[in-house]
Amino acid sequence: MIYDAIIVGSGPAGIFAAMELVRHGKKILIVDKGRVIRERKCPIVEGKSKTCLNCESCSIVSGWGGAGSASDGKLTLTTGFGGNLEENIGEEALLDMIAYVDKTFVEYGADNNSYEPSGAVVKDTIRKASSVGLKILPARIRHIGTDASREVLNNMYEDLVRKCDILMNTFVEDILVENGRAVGIRLADGTERRGEYVIAAPGREGASWLAGLVERLNIPIASMPVDIGVRVEVPDSVCEDLTQHFYEVKCLYNTPTFDDRCRTFCMNPSGFVVYEYNKSHDLVTVNGHSLKNVKSRNTNFAILVTKNFTQPFNDPIGYATHVAKLANMLAGGGILLQRLGDLRDGRRSTQSRIDRGMITPTANAQPGDLSLVLPHRYLTDIVEFLDALNSIMPGVNQNDTLLYGVEIKLYSLRLELRKNLQVPVIERLFMAGDGAGVSRGIIQAAASGVVAARAILG
Repeated sequence: MIYDAIIVGSGPAGIFAAMELVRHGKKILIVDKGRVIRERKCPIVEGKSKTCLNCESCSIVSGWGGAGSASDGKLTLTTGFGGNLEENIGEEALLDMIAYVDKTFVEYGADNNSYEPSGAVVKDTIRKASSVGLKILPARIRHIGTDASREVLNNMYEDLVRKCDILMNTFVEDILVENGRAVGIRLADGTERRGEYVIAAPGREGASWLAGLVERLNIPIASMPVDIGVRVEVPDSVCEDLTQHFYEVKCLYNTPTFDDRCRTFCMNPSGFVVYEYNKSHDLVTVNGHSLKNVKSRNTNFAILVTKNFTQPFNDPIGYATHVAKLANMLAGGGILLQRLGDLRDGRRSTQSRIDRGMITPTANAQPGDLSLVLPHRYLTDIVEFLDALNSIMPGVNQNDTLLYGVEIKLYSLRLELRKNLQVPVIERLFMAGDGAGVSRGIIQAAASGVVAARAILG
């Protein structure tokens, strides 16, 4: 059988590409190395283990719905952040695409209510932030919730499985190219599947796989940034005045000492800090969840430092994973936890000092010293950012604030693609989603899948 299109990856980009193509009667194959959404169960999240078990396929980052299905299910309905798709299709077209994708999520069961920052509190917060050099990016947000998003994604699966072929728990070894044209895929068992078009949408966890593909096929790379940082955990009371109006406060900051760009990412009110296992690199990193029906007393969010590297360096993924492995080494295979006060005082955190603090951790992490893992430059950036954030979140820079390390984002490769997301050196091969550097979030990842699909449809 020759498919009209083969899609590698069943995250938002792959799912929405498939939905767009089957609506037009195309014969589609979706292949993903992870499990279907109902089978994506993390032993740590379920309370069956206190440490990462290095599952064959990590249910946090792999499988139907992608890594976003294990996040707090936020749809950021704006063009201001979330990826680079605006450069390909323009702002007006992207706004239309975001509205289209958002409507589809609601049709499959997402909460119809959304957060839209407005009013005096929002204006006052933006004013206070600007006075210390913080730039706040207000955004309309639809919060699905980690638990509810599983239902939405399962609804999409049940719809698509009747309309196209889906291979889960199946690893794609390579993309087949003949005479400068993509013609299919080779699976890990050596079998091949043929298709008129191929869409590679491997997501963040598939970034290393994509890096190998890029090298083999000589696909040009546009830029090579990397995001490294920590996940911050504070009591709800520190952030609730803002989360009630913004839900998620997205801030940008240029640090005074090194002039590095920092940003907040993935804020989870009443949420939980969780593990992420990256099997490709055999490492554990940190992330955050916010459930619809189960709440903690803490809010967590990431602080990420973005660095752009220049030639001759060409391995940002290797750099980020090296830093993460240092944390795993010191934490006995898990993640590190340090009080902000201990970091400032130049000492490692101990379990007793954490227990005496006012914040009860929501994740099982090893008390330690992040200064033995993250470069001085990164730690300086993070501390300065927290001090600036204190102007709008009083108490966020207190001694008991918890820092989990490390959090990394492996969408470091940004590929040179045509406006329709086709690879310029290989005909009929398209890239979409976070892994290809096109997007940095659920909405724009899904939108990128639609862009690629419509290019195939003509």
